[in-house]
Order: sequence, then C-alpha cells, then structure tokens
Amino acid sequence: MSEQALSDVERIKSASRLLRGTLQQSLADTVTGAISDDDTQLIKFHGSYQQDDRDVREQRRKRKLEPDYQFMLRTRLPGGICTPGQWLKLDQLAQTYANHSLRLTTRQAFQLHGVIKWNLKNVIGEMDQVMLDTFAACGDVNRNVMCAVNPYRGELYRQVTGMADRLSMHLLPRTGAYHEIWLDGEPVVAAEEAEPIYGSTYLPRKFKIALAMPPVNDVDVLAHDLGFIAIVEAEQVIGYNVTVGGGMGVTYAMPETYPRLANVIGFVTPDQVLEVAAAVVTTQRDFGHRGERRLARLKYTIDRMGLDTFINEVQQRSGITLAPQRPFSFTHTGDQPGWVAGDDGKWHLTLQIPSGRIKDTDAQQSLTALREVARAIENIDGTGFILTPNQNLVITCIPAGQRHGIDNILQQHGLEDFYQPSPLRQHTLACVAFPTCSQAMAEAERYMPEFLDRFEALLAELNLQDQAIVLRMTGCPNGCARPYISEIGLTGKAPGRYNLYLGGGFTGQRLNQLYRENIDEDAIFNELRPLLAQFAEQRQAKEHFGDFLHRLKLLPASEEAV
Repeated sequence: MSEQALSDVERIKSASRLLRGTLQQSLADTVTGAISDDDTQLIKFHGSYQQDDRDVREQRRKRKLEPDYQFMLRTRLPGGICTPGQWLKLDQLAQTYANHSLRLTTRQAFQLHGVIKWNLKNVIGEMDQVMLDTFAACGDVNRNVMCAVNPYRGELYRQVTGMADRLSMHLLPRTGAYHEIWLDGEPVVAAEEAEPIYGSTYLPRKFKIALAMPPVNDVDVLAHDLGFIAIVEAEQVIGYNVTVGGGMGVTYAMPETYPRLANVIGFVTPDQVLEVAAAVVTTQRDFGHRGERRLARLKYTIDRMGLDTFINEVQQRSGITLAPQRPFSFTHTGDQPGWVAGDDGKWHLTLQIPSGRIKDTDAQQSLTALREVARAIENIDGTGFILTPNQNLVITCIPAGQRHGIDNILQQHGLEDFYQPSPLRQHTLACVAFPTCSQAMAEAERYMPEFLDRFEALLAELNLQDQAIVLRMTGCPNGCARPYISEIGLTGKAPGRYNLYLGGGFTGQRLNQLYRENIDEDAIFNELRPLLAQFAEQRQAKEHFGDFLHRLKLLPASEEAV
C-alpha cells in the first residue's frame, strides 16, 4: 500500500516516536483543557480518551467557551482481577479526580470518567502505587485480555487466569513512552528502542483477546479477534481451541462493514499459546488494512486473505501446526448471582451492577458499600474482586465466617436487588453513550433502566417474567456491549431512535439479524409484543427466544445475520 493511501492515524503513529508524540507539551499547555489533535490519537495507547460533556456543549458554545473537555481513563486489568487495596485506591481517585463513580466495562476493566487534563498524571501516578496501569487499554494494540470468571473452580481458574496474564504481558508494547510521560521515567534514546511484535506503527486497528471456560461463554469468545477456549481433562487444562476473526463493529451506510463471529481454527497446548497469539498479531500487523480504518479489524483481514491462507501464515510464523479442534459446548453467557461455594471451601459473591456503574444514589450507595467491603476484607489473605464480562462484580475467596458481615454492609446500603436480579436484568448490557462518548447517537446506559421497567412489565403481562433473554443496547453501531450476538439488540441511530436486531444465540454462538431500522421506543415495543406473545404460547420446553424466532422463521428470510 502506498504511503499516500495510508490513513491519517498511520501518519500520526509513524511520527510519534513510539507513542510519545507531543503529549508532554499538550499536558503542559495551560491555555486549553484539550490536547492537540494528533495527541488525541496517541493518548488512546496510554489508556485514555479525550471527551467532552455533550449535555453542555451547545450551552458552552453560545457562551463562547471551549467544550467541557475531560478524559476517560481505562485500566489494563487482565481477567478483571483486582485486590482490595487497588479497589480502595480507585475509589479514592474516583472521589478526588473523577465524577464520583467507577464503571465496570464489558472488557473487565475499570473506567474513570470526568478527569481533567491537569489531573491525568496524578491519577496515573497514584494507580502505579498499587501496581495498576492504563497502558495499552486502548489504541491499535492488544487491549485488556478477558478471561472467564469461575473462581469457584479453583485450580482450573488459576490456570486460565494465569494464561490471560501471560498473554497480556507478552503482547504489551515495549516502548518506554508510558513511564517517561506519566511516571517521570528517564527518557530513552529512540535508537535503543524497538517493538518486536508491533513495529513502529503498531497494529492497523484495535485487537481483542478472550479466554473462555466451557460450559460458560461469559466472555463471548467468538466476538473477539482472537480467542482461546479451555479444554479440560482430569481437572487440568490440557490446551485451548483457537478462534480468530470475531468483531462487532459496524458503520451505518457502509455495507462492506459487518459483525462477524470467529472461526475455530484448531487446538494448541498451553506452551504454544503465546507463540500462536504473537503470530496472529503479527499477521494482522503485516496484512491488515492501513488505509481505511473501518475495514482494518482482523475479521476483514481474514476475509480478504481467505481463512486457509491466514491459518497457513500463522502456522508458518509460529512454527506450530495447529491440531484438530477438541469438542466443547456452551450453555449460557451470563453470570451466576449470589453466593457460590468454591472447591476450596471459600465463598464467592456475584453482584449484578446495572450497566456496570458504581455510584451512590438515594436508593443504593454502591460506591460506599463496596468501599466498606474492601476495607473489611483487605487483610484477609486471597480475597479480592473480579470484574465480569457482563459488567458485574464478584467479591471472591471469602471465608464462610465473613459472609454475614459482607451481607450486612451491602444490605445496609440498599444493595439487596444486586443479589438476585431478574432473569432479564441478569443478561442485559449497555454502553456509556451520552453524555461523554463522542460516537454516541442515542442514549444507552442512562436510558436502559427506563427501558427495562417497560420491558419487564410487558414480560409480566405475557407471563414471561422468569424467562432469561439476552438484551444489549449501545448508543451507536460500534458494538461495545456486543449487541450483534444478543437475542434482542438495540443500536443507536439518532436521539430516541434505534435499530432493532433479533435472533442471536443465547450462548453467544449466533449473530442476530436486522429486524427494523430507525424506530423509537413505542415502535420497538409494537414490534416485540406480538413476537413475545407468540413465544409465550408456542415455545418449546427450555427454548430461548432467539432460537424460537429461527425455528418458526419469524425473521426476514432475505436478511443476512448482520
């Protein structure tokens, strides 16, 4: 590809001196709360996005003020594992520098919202004190490595989370830019630095990895660029099925973009995982589209190359011949709320956190409650927290004698509903959307509670209140909440209007289909009501809504599953 055909982001990366750019100058500029245009791309690699409060954008424009610039910071947290001390530090940072909330993401990371430019170094520096960082949480690199959440499976869980951590470290960029800019590290001579996996311009686009532990597909492993499905024999992980080419993002009015489920391409032993992962990444590095970013994800690279050609390239680069895939099956994608006993006698409590937002309200003081829990378990060996792929939270490795105290703390702060959510809320995800996401076209997180109230009333009317349905909502088509593999998916089209997708698989193994485009809330419920009524009358035993729609051929026959 000629240099003239490269996207502007490729120019920025190439000239960045391995992700330094002019970030230090931007941070020192006291005239504006923003950073330079080029640096807004580079800061993503450091785990941050420049945003502004869109609720007040027009008001500030009329007053001839610049937008209310602020930054979102995202942690790199393999498998979502967090110590009590780290939790308390993030809680302190949220209260001191951010918007008094923590957000658990669908990639098992924390996000801090509302951090102003002058405080970025303080936040990152204080995170470093408790061995947390934001490096490579965003940008054209491998992002936070996700991992199935099964702490009650003891040694098996430790094996898989250990692999997630090894993958994260193996694919971490080698540049010293992060320590130099944020932690006042010594400048490195550029000639002495190299990126052996990424090269000087990194990947063409973001890259996502997940590890699954059947029978639960809580990570939605087939929605990722690269996935590893743990295969267990005699209570040992003997290896992993490898999946490649998943991705959710779509661009409206650009039909050459599409969601895609990953292909299972073979089996590797644990000692082969890192080499195969690096080979997949470098193949994407060298063959991915660097001219049109909307066509740059691995899924498009594979479809351009052809799957067999891609597999051959990976095998050649890694020196590993993939073995035939091993049998596996998934039963569901959600979390198991409430207390669960582990095989070592410890207990694990999963709390359903609506849209992953932890904050204090009049009804529920979740930020305060979890601060008190963290303090209560801080000195108990092995305890901690795990962020789940469904925006929920596990308080983990609790001795039986400590359960009552934790229950008391949570219940005193109004978190009873977090123990046993309805089947619908248990399988619901929403992205942040307004007011801070620049890509948002419609509400998601702020609108979801209102939508769920109306939807649950409809389910109760049809005697379906006990039916689990996977529901996902995003404010734009980019797919952060993985809407295209949900049984009911809503993607923002304009304020108050959404595209409605139906028919995804309950276990995350089938894409849904576009059912209606650009409709408002009343129209959404007008479309859903007759389908749900028919489902209530004609469903088979244990049949899920998405499967029912396909069995009765209630989806448009002419539509591809997109």
